[in-house]
Amino acid sequence: MNAISPDLPPAEQLARDNPVRIPGESAEYRKARTALLAEEIELRRHIERVAQMRRALPPGAEVADSYRFVGEDGLETDLAGLFGPHDTLVTYSYMFGPQRERPCPMCTSLLDAWDGNAGSAGRQISLAVVARSPIERLRAWKAQRGWRDLRLYQDLDGAFSRAWFALLPGGEEVPAMNVFTRRDGDLRHFWSGEMTGQTADPGQDPRGAPDPAPLWAILDMTPGGRPPTWYPGLDDRA
Repeated sequence: MNAISPDLPPAEQLARDNPVRIPGESAEYRKARTALLAEEIELRRHIERVAQMRRALPPGAEVADSYRFVGEDGLETDLAGLFGPHDTLVTYSYMFGPQRERPCPMCTSLLDAWDGNAGSAGRQISLAVVARSPIERLRAWKAQRGWRDLRLYQDLDGAFSRAWFALLPGGEEVPAMNVFTRRDGDLRHFWSGEMTGQTADPGQDPRGAPDPAPLWAILDMTPGGRPPTWYPGLDDRA
């Protein structure tokens, strides 16, 4: 996609000319809503600018494919094997290590939503969920959640998790998202989520942008927004 044109009409103009009106709205509401709409248009444009910058990153570091995984079919594979027919691989490191009685609720909420789009995503890229629990345990959990299209892999020795930001030096698990490419047989890193607690703004959870979890996008459109002390639970699904 080409860079956003500098000749785009001002967001304020687009917002002002937008024909949508809510039955019974007050003049005060419309004034505030039009100002908000202009900011939403600017946000959309900024999201696209950031996406363009991401796509324009120079080639990343070469990746030595010494990682070992086992898939739901019980077969071992390496990182290259996770690509399947695609040249792009997205990995999500799931906080579900062998020491956990149950997996991370936040990770699970995200993956609940992703499963509905995993089939469509799989037409363009390879999406793999990596965790350190035994694959039998991961298969059982996948069945319990009713996931159909997510592909789960066990990180056999934890090397991938340690190298790609999912396992801290002290052994603590954190979620991690990484993108890799395969071009002419060369495996390279493309992008990693790098927002941590050190990059968080006051009063907010450390999170990426755009947030990959649809739950928060929904709540952001409501009067209460994101509750500061509430998180999804593993038993939220009926």
